[in-house]
Amino acid sequence: MGLGYSIIAKPLLAIQDSEKAHSRALKLLRLMVSNPITRSSVSLMYKPSKQIPTTIFGLDFNNPFGIAAGMDKRAEALRGWESLGLGFMEIGGITMLEQLGNPKPRMFRAGKSKALVNRMGFNNPGSENIAIQLNKHFSKHGQPKIPLWINLGKSKLTKLEDAAADYATTMQRLWKYADVFVINVSSPNTPNLRELQKDDDLKAIIESCKVVNESESKLHGISLKPILVKISPDLDDDQLIAIVNTARSNGCNGIIASNTTTSRPSEINAKEQGVFTQTGGMSGLPVQQKSTEMISKIYKMTNGEFPIVGVGGIMSGEDAWQKICAGASLIQAYSGFVFEGASLTKQVVNGIDKKMKQNGYSTLDQAIGSSHRGD
Repeated sequence: MGLGYSIIAKPLLAIQDSEKAHSRALKLLRLMVSNPITRSSVSLMYKPSKQIPTTIFGLDFNNPFGIAAGMDKRAEALRGWESLGLGFMEIGGITMLEQLGNPKPRMFRAGKSKALVNRMGFNNPGSENIAIQLNKHFSKHGQPKIPLWINLGKSKLTKLEDAAADYATTMQRLWKYADVFVINVSSPNTPNLRELQKDDDLKAIIESCKVVNESESKLHGISLKPILVKISPDLDDDQLIAIVNTARSNGCNGIIASNTTTSRPSEINAKEQGVFTQTGGMSGLPVQQKSTEMISKIYKMTNGEFPIVGVGGIMSGEDAWQKICAGASLIQAYSGFVFEGASLTKQVVNGIDKKMKQNGYSTLDQAIGSSHRGD
């Protein structure tokens, strides 16, 4: 939304309840793409002028920049994300059971720090209702023009020992609609969820999802869907090595680094103290360096052979470029759209294109992990 967003919309959003502002922004996006005239206007204003084609997980992407999970939990604005020129979109997290999430208020915004703290708790309509929603969308509009990723979470009522079946059930119900599935075992807002990052628990979830993947693939006569694991930025090095090795050795196709953090900035603006004392996961600019360092570690430990999706604190093309050079093959944003508006897509994609040209790269693959090679 560029200058108009900074001058008008951003101050208005800042005085609203964060969750209500988020909901209103989604409804506005849906409205703006509901007819050909305004949809074309949205694309004209916000779609990047450059394309950076890349292929990963056997899928073609117009560019490497996508919307992260949490922005569109209910699959409400699929045509909107297409119109903004994103390379892909991730919906969810979706759980087997419908759930309201944690009590409100549960989303808090620190404008000066460009940070969000949330304890949403996987509020979503549940996998059965999302399947109905996606079926209606596909029947009316056809398959989305960009890859659709679905983030899988565990229902709060499901015991940890039954988690594998919970994830697998959601995957089975939504299998035919997704291009990629993401196993989310790293949200800090579902009690004990991060316990599932441990080797045996994660292995059981992956194996259960693989069974569904193989059976649905045979049933529909199409290829297996890529499965990724989304991890916490709060892992220590030993935990990181263990979870990456578990994901790789059990047949996952890549990893997303990272989810929100339970840590807080060392220096906090006095006016924002109340935000950072809230319980929940923090996203945005303060997690930027942490996630980029994690990407770099994963790239090194896997010799660049395990695809990484980088997310955390991307507010500009420069931020995205740092994650690509650290080893990310694709990148995502959530908080960046809250603080920079819809023009973030254009800033990031055109910014990456500019950086590629400055460094003499003709393809994105040449840039991925370049900081490790001293390019």
